[in-house]
Amino acid sequence: MLPGFAARRQFSDLSEQEVLALAISSEEDDGRIYADYAEMVRAEFPGTARVFEGMSAEENGHRRHLIAEHERRFGNHIPLIRREYISGFYARRPAWLVKNLGIARIRAEIAKMEEDSANFYLEAAKRSSDPGTRKLLGDLAEQERRHEEIAEELEVANLPPDVKAEEEGKAHRQFVLTWVQPGLAGLMDGSVSTLAPIFATAFATQDSYTTLLVGLAAAVGAGISMGFTEAAHDDGVISGRGSPLKRGLASGVMTAVGGLGHALPYLIPEFWTATVLAGIVVFVELWAIAWIQNRYMETPFFRAVIQVVLGGALVLAAGILIGGS
Repeated sequence: MLPGFAARRQFSDLSEQEVLALAISSEEDDGRIYADYAEMVRAEFPGTARVFEGMSAEENGHRRHLIAEHERRFGNHIPLIRREYISGFYARRPAWLVKNLGIARIRAEIAKMEEDSANFYLEAAKRSSDPGTRKLLGDLAEQERRHEEIAEELEVANLPPDVKAEEEGKAHRQFVLTWVQPGLAGLMDGSVSTLAPIFATAFATQDSYTTLLVGLAAAVGAGISMGFTEAAHDDGVISGRGSPLKRGLASGVMTAVGGLGHALPYLIPEFWTATVLAGIVVFVELWAIAWIQNRYMETPFFRAVIQVVLGGALVLAAGILIGGS
């Protein structure tokens, strides 16, 4: 058994005092997590930060009620019982892991936090023999279930429609600048720039294995190059495009994906079958790029088709002509 796991206890083995102590420490941790979220988003989303502060205050209120109940039944000393001490008990993701995933992901994480807490209080209430404690735990479960409504009330108070629309627009713009734009540039580069060498090799050699090696080299090399270029040319401070690491990752991965899409069909030994499949993949890639441009970059669809599909078709034709000559 792994070290640390052997010392964990089962929730069913906890005494009522320990269940209350666990609830107190959990509410304290959740209050601090909400406060951390508030600090993380305050600079860009001050209205949402105030909502998170309000939810932190709610958790602190729960903690005070639980402490009062513990003092009534068991006295002032509260045993130290934390979530990580209990086998199979729900855990919270560190705030720094969620920070980089955007405001929508933080809100989704909060919704899961409340659901986990409500389920815990329902189970804890079933185990309590004291009517007052059972009522408190049941009330807390109901309040955790109602936190979505509470969050909406806090949003009404702290996020007027114009402020909320502004924050959502800012979050969407940041998502596009940090992830979509470099990812789209990488996908276009990987899909289009590798067409000529891959199909030139294919028609020059008519050998799937050789074409596959050239395709893998072109896709991986382009991905590494684009990733480093994107990360190095702009630190995001002045442009506001976000972390260079994120942008470089998005650009590099999508460049490689774009090239691998029409290289991997050459895993098929039969050359013409692989080539037809690769051509179909190219067609799908180019139309997907046009759709992404229209969806996220607000490029008119017809213009996106002309830019991407026509350009890709010309590069593909050049590769086939050069390889077949």
